[in-house]
Amino acid sequence: MKVYFSGISGTGIGPLAELAYDAGYEVCGSDLMRGAIAPEIDERNISVHYGEQTGEFLRQKQAEGVIDWFVYTSALPADHAELLAAQELGIHTSKRDEFIAKFIEDKKLKMLAVAGTHGKTTTTALLIYAFTRLGIPVSYLIGTTLGWGRGGNYSTDARYFIYEADEYDRNFLAYHPFVAAITCVDYDHPDIYPTLGDYQGAFAQFEAQSQYVVKNTTVNEKFTLVGELRRRDASIALEVLQYLRSVDDEINCSDEEIIAVLNDFPGAGRRFERIAEGVYSDYGHHPNEIKATVEMAKELRDRDNYTGLAVIYQPHQNTRQHKVRDGYLDAFNGVDKVFWLPTYLTREDPNLEILTPENLISNLRNPEIAEPAELNDDLASKILQLKKQGWLILLLTAGPADGWLRKNFGD
Repeated sequence: MKVYFSGISGTGIGPLAELAYDAGYEVCGSDLMRGAIAPEIDERNISVHYGEQTGEFLRQKQAEGVIDWFVYTSALPADHAELLAAQELGIHTSKRDEFIAKFIEDKKLKMLAVAGTHGKTTTTALLIYAFTRLGIPVSYLIGTTLGWGRGGNYSTDARYFIYEADEYDRNFLAYHPFVAAITCVDYDHPDIYPTLGDYQGAFAQFEAQSQYVVKNTTVNEKFTLVGELRRRDASIALEVLQYLRSVDDEINCSDEEIIAVLNDFPGAGRRFERIAEGVYSDYGHHPNEIKATVEMAKELRDRDNYTGLAVIYQPHQNTRQHKVRDGYLDAFNGVDKVFWLPTYLTREDPNLEILTPENLISNLRNPEIAEPAELNDDLASKILQLKKQGWLILLLTAGPADGWLRKNFGD
């Protein structure tokens, strides 16, 4: 099968392209610019066009040999030139989830799907890490970078496929997992789910489509990872492995072995990821997610005797801010300083007022700890001074501020 991936070097599509290539598919694709997965795509000598996606490269690859499938993300607009060209050429087009479901069916794999509003990337990474360290053959796909492994991996010996199942655009409803692990369900993505009931209903449907469900997991006290949230995610991974051990004679590792491996977990990209000494980046952008990540940072601050904790926060999507602004009330409790950036705008309702940092800071119980900021030299200077004074720095963003932090403060 020949597959064309649009957005091939990003964390959403890139690992899937790696997976398809490793499984023996012919792979090619394009991207507007080199993304986080570009080095791994380069390693495989995959044919890629970087730059404007006019559809010409797609036509060229079609002329070289018929393309069977055009895969794209939910972020690709319906009038995108490449998508229109693929449709004109009669190529089967779909979002990534339809392709993944077909891939799993063809390879006869059992899906271990991790879903939830927060923590699904970390829990997916914990499972991948455990399988890898315990010597259990596994194929997997995760929507981030891993410092200790690839974002996508295919093993011919694997019987299981670990996947981070995203609820956005109802994507996870394309699957019927062997095991579904649910981290938590807090209302999100109001542009897709108009009400809390709609959101909860999608998760209920996902559970109904799964053979076995892990949820409402109790935190195991034997985990020593920093942060209650990470210890919860590790406990979910443990429960998944305990269930597999009960139904699969080839999985015979003890709880003690699993816990020891998970306690060594080095983390995943942009999930409380250490960028440099005392500097961390996290994808958190929902008030409940922020609270949990802030608790991790406070635990680290107190344990390692940092002078203070400064948070740089870039909200994500103005539409979301109108829905969640009241949730900020206690989200930053215990933080010593917050630098509040303008909201990163994407998939917006043009009829909604753009909420400013001042608007959102006013929702805090302790607004005096926060100040509006911009990604500029002035902020970099302030962060540098705090870092020199022994402060712990935490960035919370689902937007481009992560690149700014790495450029200015990365090792």
